Amino acid sequence: MGSNKADPRISQRIQGLLQHLRIPQRAGFNNYSSSQFRPIKRASVLICLFEEDDGNLRVFSHFESFVSVSTHSGEVALPGGREEGDAEDVETALREAKEEIGLDPSLVTVVASLEPFGSKYGVTITPVIGILSNKDAFTPMLNPNEVEALFDVPLEMFLKDENRRAVEKERMGKKHLVHFFDYEVGNKKYVIWAVTAAMLIRAASLVYQRPPAFLELRPSIWGGLTENDILILQRRSKQ
Repeated sequence: MGSNKADPRISQRIQGLLQHLRIPQRAGFNNYSSSQFRPIKRASVLICLFEEDDGNLRVFSHFESFVSVSTHSGEVALPGGREEGDAEDVETALREAKEEIGLDPSLVTVVASLEPFGSKYGVTITPVIGILSNKDAFTPMLNPNEVEALFDVPLEMFLKDENRRAVEKERMGKKHLVHFFDYEVGNKKYVIWAVTAAMLIRAASLVYQRPPAFLELRPSIWGGLTENDILILQRRSKQ
């Protein structure tokens, strides 16, 4: 976790994009999570990236089955779930991805864990970023009790204002935005929203080292105002 050593299975382009993530961030992360998030239920999700032939990075998402007991059934989600005595977040994310979509952990190179995101269900979710260096080696095997469909989307989509809409909400007297990203593949339309969208916005911002082109205005349980939010709000106040 957080090793600076290059993985020979990953292309030089991805190595360059992700080099800034290969730093020992876990000390600060653990202090933050233990002081505010450890007492309640924990979960992890896998943000599994791979490189297409055109060089663009894409991320796997899946549509939760309606027969699932998950609180997020019938929605787009990332592979993952709650911890069951796992030693760490990475173990949870990889195990759940194998159970849900048949992704062999040996195919994934984990490069970082992000700060946790709180959910309205009282669960803190830790996103784990991993790289699938050989997409052809992955043959999806979907768990019909949990996953209805697996698809992939461009990671950079979560930094753009295209195909995005937002709804203003209020939590504990403070306003925030819930973002919705519309994506169509084949003849099916999917909506990636709420905490899943927030985690992918954060991951894309870190990987590409640039802020989104829109105001995030996240609730405090997702990290609150970003520096980019402050700049956008300042510009708007001067108009």
